[in-house]
Amino acid sequence: MRRVIPLDQADSLPLWRRPVSLLFLMAAAMPIAFATWSALLNNFIIEVGGFDGSDNGWLHTVREIPGFLAVGVIAIIIFVREQVLAMISLVLLGVATALTAWFPSMGGILMITFLSSVGFHYYETVNQSLQLQWLPKERAPQVLGLLLAAGSAATLVAYGAIVMTWQAFDLSYNFVYLVSGGITAALAIFAWIAYPQFEAPNPQIKKMVLRRRYWLYYALQFMAGARRQIFVVFAGFMMVEKFHFEVHEVTGLFLINLVANIIIAPVFGRAVARFGERRTLMFEYTGLVLVFAAYGGIYYFGWGVVLAAALYVIDHMFFALALALKTYFQKIADPGDIAPTAAVAFTINHIAAVFLPALLGYLWLVSPGAVFAMASCMASISLILALMIPRHPEPGNETIFARFAPTPAE
Repeated sequence: MRRVIPLDQADSLPLWRRPVSLLFLMAAAMPIAFATWSALLNNFIIEVGGFDGSDNGWLHTVREIPGFLAVGVIAIIIFVREQVLAMISLVLLGVATALTAWFPSMGGILMITFLSSVGFHYYETVNQSLQLQWLPKERAPQVLGLLLAAGSAATLVAYGAIVMTWQAFDLSYNFVYLVSGGITAALAIFAWIAYPQFEAPNPQIKKMVLRRRYWLYYALQFMAGARRQIFVVFAGFMMVEKFHFEVHEVTGLFLINLVANIIIAPVFGRAVARFGERRTLMFEYTGLVLVFAAYGGIYYFGWGVVLAAALYVIDHMFFALALALKTYFQKIADPGDIAPTAAVAFTINHIAAVFLPALLGYLWLVSPGAVFAMASCMASISLILALMIPRHPEPGNETIFARFAPTPAE
């Protein structure tokens, strides 16, 4: 049996073996596979798979099904510790990514994408839970910002390698997927071997938790999932389909995003700590309303590639402020609710993701601009919801409408 160490005793360990160090290692390991897969995806499915906009929508619908089923994590953690499940999920993500190019048909791409998505979504569900359990509330925004920066830095190295070697060495999709997926799997195995099991002070409820007083958090998660799908599925696809970006050009755009995230994510973390979740989320959603409206203008008014690329970078930067949604929940949650609510929230986040990409894929064939107009409307709804967050959220003060502290059962 592996050694179990209570969280309050972890400071006796060497710095590199402490819980926060493990969070940073996982934050670096996951994007090496996932971000590389994402960078090559649009070119791979168009050049190798022969996908059109509708096929792309169905691909992302399949990819989001495991996110919708993330609530299944609650059943798994009855038998498997969250930390162990995180390592298993990372290995699955890495191995599935490594084998992606072995299945170039539409059916094969959908199958291997589903498997890698199981690894990604189950890892993300557990990782968010561990972050909120292991990080103290007063330091969580700053550390979450640094974790985002660490993930961006790891991805920057991977993307930089693609940009410098893709054309110079005439690399294949198979080689890049094998290397990136293999690195993620190897780091996960190392983390399993090198780190003890950490025991948080508050035992987690191992059943589905739905509380009325978390309703605003649920609503914000739902809208975030719906809105984010349009960016993930169609913004990058537009750069390849409309402006004919090649692999190294798409990856170069991602590199700009990463450099910006490395610099800005820690700043955003400090901004959340200083200005609070309400103001930072309002800022994010206002920016996204304008960005998605401008995306639509590219199709309606023929605006060019420079603006499209700039919007892509700005859009990606705004999403870093989503860490404020995590800290909002951390402040209002009962300590034992974090793991089950993380799973439920991931499922809620992916309700729209299951049907929206496929549905909007058909709309894309008729009017790509209308897809982005819908995203702008979704960001507007998120902005209205953010106005309902109190300046100082806590249990009993979850929304501006809260007057009396509810009972724990609510």
